[in-house]
Amino acid sequence: MVPALPTLVFAAALCSGLAGCGEAERSRASLSSPTQAEYLGVDTRLLDGSTVSFLVRMRGARDRGDVVAYARCAAAQYALIRGYGFAQHVRTTVSRSGDVWEGDGGFVISPDLPVGMRNMDAEVIVDDCRDQGIPTV
Repeated sequence: MVPALPTLVFAAALCSGLAGCGEAERSRASLSSPTQAEYLGVDTRLLDGSTVSFLVRMRGARDRGDVVAYARCAAAQYALIRGYGFAQHVRTTVSRSGDVWEGDGGFVISPDLPVGMRNMDAEVIVDDCRDQGIPTV
């Protein structure tokens, strides 16, 4: 007879691993541009030497994921412009007023791969953004 606790622990570990895969899939899917998107611009604010806020505005977003993707594209290009290869997504707040969506994305840019889970390889992200028709800064 197999003890219930080890089986339960194994099942929980398996489920949490699959949940991580789902998050990665959602992350990739968020880089597909909505067909009716109108990108209204990016304002960049350097908060300190490596922390940057990107204020993005757009119309035609399907949901908050499209606004976050726009901010990620801006952050990735900005990192490359500054000579850095990586960015780490800290947070993005999203609001909507009528048909205009706004996002305020906070990112840390870095020449080296930062420690953490929300890291972005800037070159890879910029290439994906171009493929999907999402503008960068």
